[in-house]
Amino acid sequence: MSSKIVQSTLLGNRAGDSTTRQHSADDAIDMAKREADNQTKLRRARLVRRVSFDLLTRKPIVFSLKNDVGALARALGTLKENQIQVLHIESRRSERRKSELEVYVDCEGKKGLFMELLDQLQRQMSFVQEPISDAIKNMGSIDDGPWFPRKITNLDQTACRVLTYGTELDADHPCFKDAEYRKRRKVFADIAYQYRHGQPIPRVKYTSEETKTWGRVFSELSRLYPRFACREYYNNLQILRDHCGYREDNIPQLEDVSVFLREHTGFQIRPVAGYLSSRDFLAGLAFRVFHCTQYVRHTSDPLYTPEPDCCHELLGHVPMFADKAFAQLSQEIGLASLGASDEDINKLASCYFFTIEFGLCKQQGMLKVYGAGLLSSIGELQHAMSADAKTLPFTPIEATKQECRITTYQDAYFVSESFDEAKEMIRDYASSIRRPFSLRYNPYTQTVDILQTADQINSVIDELKDDLSLLSSVLEKVMVPDDATGEQNNIQE
Repeated sequence: MSSKIVQSTLLGNRAGDSTTRQHSADDAIDMAKREADNQTKLRRARLVRRVSFDLLTRKPIVFSLKNDVGALARALGTLKENQIQVLHIESRRSERRKSELEVYVDCEGKKGLFMELLDQLQRQMSFVQEPISDAIKNMGSIDDGPWFPRKITNLDQTACRVLTYGTELDADHPCFKDAEYRKRRKVFADIAYQYRHGQPIPRVKYTSEETKTWGRVFSELSRLYPRFACREYYNNLQILRDHCGYREDNIPQLEDVSVFLREHTGFQIRPVAGYLSSRDFLAGLAFRVFHCTQYVRHTSDPLYTPEPDCCHELLGHVPMFADKAFAQLSQEIGLASLGASDEDINKLASCYFFTIEFGLCKQQGMLKVYGAGLLSSIGELQHAMSADAKTLPFTPIEATKQECRITTYQDAYFVSESFDEAKEMIRDYASSIRRPFSLRYNPYTQTVDILQTADQINSVIDELKDDLSLLSSVLEKVMVPDDATGEQNNIQE
């Protein structure tokens, strides 16, 4: 072999070794990058799990207890050990086992600790249930924001989350010591807890005392309505007298009232055992559902109640829900609440409070009342319309700054020029609420459509095109010149 061939061979071998070393180095770099990416993904996964574990969650839990001394204390001790805060608690005799109690606990804590708590309770108790967890799990949430109902049947899961005055009256309730009244309230609470969407609302045979209490409130307020109630309220009340049995000697049945409202504005009634949170109550309005109590206040004081009862609901709210503009205003507030932050929920609740509950309006230059809290309160109705009351023009921003008073008269009342004006103001205010999506109520399916992508928006546009096409066809017909006069037919407002 010549020296040149040997030299060439050696150079070739050296080049091959260099290429091999270069490939090895590139492979090592790629492997290091992949390892770094894997470590980054692993850290992110751990962070997500950690954030998920620490996420503050609120949920109800139902569990059974043997009716033994100290059993409840031990159960609550388990919650405390897991750093779970109890917000509300109720108990009732178990229908599964007569020797046990069923305890309903509305509580709050870290999501991860809830899982550990449930594991412990399931080892200790014969029965443990999360009333709404499955529904929430299936529905999911939008961008990890607050869960909210997406269809009307989801209200079956939220309507049972009563904060106060449910199956048991709290010790500070004025009727706490009346065993018979508490027993009667349980009847109404059971109806509400067992009710499901689509069912007829069970009819109740009211006692003579309950009818007498209703009659006293009905009679006193009926004398004030001609002077103070807005036109829409007064006219609808007369219709309710004819169609739903609104009389001094008769308490209307919720099912009859619900049918009446559905025919007029699409609103319907759902029985509820007591106070709901602002979030859960407003969510019902988004689906044109009004959560309505069915019980009557205690007969010892017919003119006062520390909580809403059917006198307040049926006399204060229902006549206004039969008005289309007012129904739309109520739904606008409800839709704005879906997926909103706790801070925004509180602000929307204030808007609701100073419009739907304590709102005033102008009609023919005179001040009139449309708020249910006023139209069901003899004393405050007269106060709000007196010279002593302070009135302010309604704006959502100012309403959110005003303190909502429950046990005393309001410091000020807000006046709207019309329901439409209040609706537009609330709609503008709702648009300022920060949510990564918009909502549209679909009355055909009774669901809420999420508008977050171009495809979702285009789908709505297609539906609107069909509606606009129909309106265009109608306009062509009504604007055609009359053959006899040669004049165009005008659209009547």
